[in-house]
Amino acid sequence: MNAALSPPAAPAASGADLLLWVAVPYICLAVFAVGHVWRYRQDQFGWTSRTTQLLEHRWLRWGSPLFHLGAFMVIAGHVVGLAIPDSWTEAVGISEHAYHTTAVWAGSVAGVAMVTGLGMLCARRLLTRQIRLGTDRSDKLLFPLLSATVLLGITATFAHNIFGAGYDYRSTISVWFRGLFVLQPQPEAIAGAPLLFQLHALTAFLLFAAWPFTRLVHVWSAPIGYLARPYLVYRRRATPAAAPTSAGRARSASGSRRAA
Repeated sequence: MNAALSPPAAPAASGADLLLWVAVPYICLAVFAVGHVWRYRQDQFGWTSRTTQLLEHRWLRWGSPLFHLGAFMVIAGHVVGLAIPDSWTEAVGISEHAYHTTAVWAGSVAGVAMVTGLGMLCARRLLTRQIRLGTDRSDKLLFPLLSATVLLGITATFAHNIFGAGYDYRSTISVWFRGLFVLQPQPEAIAGAPLLFQLHALTAFLLFAAWPFTRLVHVWSAPIGYLARPYLVYRRRATPAAAPTSAGRARSASGSRRAA
């Protein structure tokens, strides 16, 4: 009697896989949590994003809304794609094909908006001398890291899911990502993913580690109200009032004599 064939076991994770997909993410998440506590206790005054509208506003007027609205859409898409299993979306009547099509095209639009806005903000910072001189060390770390994360993500989407044969990250990368938060890491789930997706995941976790020490902390200061809040407008100080006329001075003098 022949024994039933069992499915082949998944290959064991190597030491490099354990380092990249278990140790590094947990270290970054620990720095993310502890760093926020330290920043709040040590630098509440700096818990904001310093405005530079007085120095330049034309690029900011378009770049800031494009970047922030695109970022909100991208984050929402990542939450659904990484945190929610495909069985849940299928249970509510959303087929995998419908989800994949919607995610790819909506994510591409959001990604293009975010990249365009970020490019305008980076160009504004590089080309405007006053803003460039006011760039601190945390911004010099944040902008390249954020740009790398965003560009790798949109490049992976275009290369594999729009112009390529397609890649189902929900059965690999999402499984690894959820496993980290339930303390059941599965590095083998992402070890075979395309290189662009792997680099995107690594830079995203490095961005989490840098988050508490950069201007990104302002996200936790009423982020929902950003969409409805009025745009900040700075006006020049009003010019001094015109000097009174001779007739006005005469009337004022006669009035003062009567009062006397």
